This record gives sequence, structure tokens and C-alpha cells, in this order.
Amino acid sequence: MNRKEDKKKDALFIRDILARSLDLQLLNLTEVSALTHLDDEVLWDEVYEAARKVKEKVYGNRVVLFAPLYLSNECMNNCLYCGFRKGNRDAKRKSLTVDEAVEEAAFLSRKGYRRLLLVASEHTKRAGIEYFERVTDAIYSQTDIRILHANTAPMNTEDFRRLKAAGVGVYQCFQETYHIPSYRHLHPTGPKADYAWRMSVMDRAIEAGFEDVGMGVLLGLYDWRWEVSALISHSRRLINKYGFGPHTLSVPRLQPAERSELDCSTYRVSDEDLKKIVAIYRLALPFVGVVISTRESSGLRDELLSVGASQISAGSKTSPWGYMKAGDTEQFQIGDSRNLEEVVDRIAELGFMPSLCTACYREGRSGEQFRDLAQSESMKKFCHENAILSLKEYLEDCASPEVKEKLSKFIREEIGKSSNGLMEKIKLVDKGERDVHI
Repeated sequence: MNRKEDKKKDALFIRDILARSLDLQLLNLTEVSALTHLDDEVLWDEVYEAARKVKEKVYGNRVVLFAPLYLSNECMNNCLYCGFRKGNRDAKRKSLTVDEAVEEAAFLSRKGYRRLLLVASEHTKRAGIEYFERVTDAIYSQTDIRILHANTAPMNTEDFRRLKAAGVGVYQCFQETYHIPSYRHLHPTGPKADYAWRMSVMDRAIEAGFEDVGMGVLLGLYDWRWEVSALISHSRRLINKYGFGPHTLSVPRLQPAERSELDCSTYRVSDEDLKKIVAIYRLALPFVGVVISTRESSGLRDELLSVGASQISAGSKTSPWGYMKAGDTEQFQIGDSRNLEEVVDRIAELGFMPSLCTACYREGRSGEQFRDLAQSESMKKFCHENAILSLKEYLEDCASPEVKEKLSKFIREEIGKSSNGLMEKIKLVDKGERDVHI
């Protein structure tokens, strides 16, 4: 067989993969490998278009918005790429008191956020389970934040039960790298040096009652093709074992950090590589939320929304007390400094529906139930209408007059695509009711 025939055969295989994805089927590792090694630019255009269509079939045009709330940068680990690492003697350390965490959460709530991701470095005394219980209870009872997720160090099963009972929606933890020699080199000391303990964290979280878990790798620590395949393999193992896999896959890319000891260029992931990774995640695991952080530039984040990304942070600060004042050491450099209103406005300009929705956590749509709704293409109706309701609330309470006028027209157009009952719920928001959802 000559090269021309080989290319034709490869193209047929890729198009067969795309057809399976458009039918919302999970991809196997052979198919994932074919995508990670694809070098045909014309076929990549077809891949991106398929990823866009898959995202639309599952979630419609909605894009979920949230913000991280960093609680502590005091750390027992010495990850060579992180500004929080124990070996950074120049770091300005801070762990928020419960009152300070409430103050930051209340500030974000006044800006319009209803979903926050609590982030803490690994320190058993500063950020253990008792601390998280106190913080979550205080934020829920003293602010308008409706759902808290948590990115914390791995816990034992009993502590995960307590975290779940405290009201945390999604537990998030990244393996960082699945390549064991790289992992051991990059995490020389501290509890995080235990690769197996971190690898098994999702099993303990799920067995403790978490139906929604968030996973990821830090792209740039090792070859991205290996990492993407390993993460998808890990996800499929969870699906086979528990009936559901990750609720979200995050796509963080290595960025410079204070006193980092890692050369960011060794396994550099280009913008085009990142675009490929987002599309592959969307195609391989059609039902996951693909999350893009403010590590990336505004232009690139806008572009990634068109190839499968479905959740983005906005206005993020990556240091404790970062929303109230500057000065403490950040985990990494920010690439997109736009505030929430600017991101909301831009999402709408791009033809997507900005969503500050927390309805699924109110209604218990998680785990297998969430996946069943997504697989039947029913989830996008919930997503679209709840996104409209949450955006309407945001415009009434937090938006500037200019953005309110502009996006009110956008909402009216989107209501025309929805069920007849939505207008009645919009009227409830107009009358002052809040947390209106389906």
C-alpha cells in the first residue's frame, strides 16, 4: 500500500471516530491515540467542527462561569513548578480565617457569582477537614453563594464523607502528571510525593458519596499526548467501575510561577496543541464539562469555546485574600484579567449563553442521572433555560446599565427558543424572587 492509500485509510478511520463521537459514544484508547497523533490540518478542521457539534448536542450553547477562592498558600509539598511550594522562601504566606473567607465570598457574591471553587494548598494544620467544614458552613449561611466546589489535597474516605456532608458539590483534584518518573522528580518531598495515594483519590471520593468529581493534568509537565491518553484511560476506568466518570476535565497549562525550578519549554504545549486537547476531551468523553482557567489569554479562551469548552473561570485571583487586596504569593500567572461582566458580555457576543446556574445541585442531577440526561440530549434544555434565568438575575442585580440593556435583548431572543413556561419564571425574577430554576 502506498502513502496516498495510507492517508486515505487514515482519513476514513478519523471520520469513523468523529461519527462515533457525534453519536455520543465514548472513544477507546486506540481512537484517542489516532486523534492525538493526527497531523492533517484539513482533518483537524473536521475534528474541531465535530467537537463543536458534540458540545451543542449535550449542553447547547451555554457556558458556565465561576471563580476560584484561594484559602491558603501555606504548603507542605515542594512541587517544583508551583509558587506555593515549601521551598519558595520568598513566598508571602497567608491562610484565610473563616471570617476572611466569608468576606471574600461575599465580595464575589456581590459581583454576581453563585458558584465558587475553594482552593487550598496541602497543609494538614492550616487546611484540614475541620477548617473546610467551618468555611463551607459560614459561606453558605452568611452569603448568597449557592454551591461550593473544592480543590483540596487527597483525603481519606471518612474525611471525604465529611466534606460531602458539608455541602461541597464537586471534589476536584489533578494528577498533575501520569508519567511516574516525571511525577517523582517534580514532587520530591511532602505528602504529594506519594503517586499511588493521589492516583486513587477519586475512588475514595466517589466511595464517600461524591457523584461529581473533577480531574485534570497540568499540561507541560510531560508529553501531552501521553497525558491526555492517560487521563482519558483513568476516566474510563471510573466509568466502568462506578457507572459514571468525571463531571469535569480541566485543561490547565503550565505557566511561570514565583521561584519555579522547572523549565517550561521542555514539554511546551502550544496554543494549537491546547485547542486539539480541548477537542479531544470533548469527543472522547462527550458528557464532561471541559474547563478553561484564566491561565490562558482572553483571545485563546474565546476560541476554545468553539471547540468544546463548556466552563470558564472569570476575574480570577490565585492568592489568598486576592480579591480584597494584593500582595500574597500567587500560584501562577494569570493570562486573562477580564472581570466577570466583561466575560459575560463577550460570551454573549460570541453567540453563547453565559450561565451562572447552580440548578443541578438544587435538583440532585448528578452522577449517573446527569449522564443519562446528557446522553439522551435532554440536559441541554435544562442548561439553556436555567442559564437564561441565572443571567436574568445577574442583569437585575449586578450588571452595569449598558450591559443590562444589551443583554436584555439577547435574553429575549433566547427565550424564543425555549418552552412556553419559561416566561412565567422570568416574571418571578422580575418580581424579586431569586434562585428560580427548573
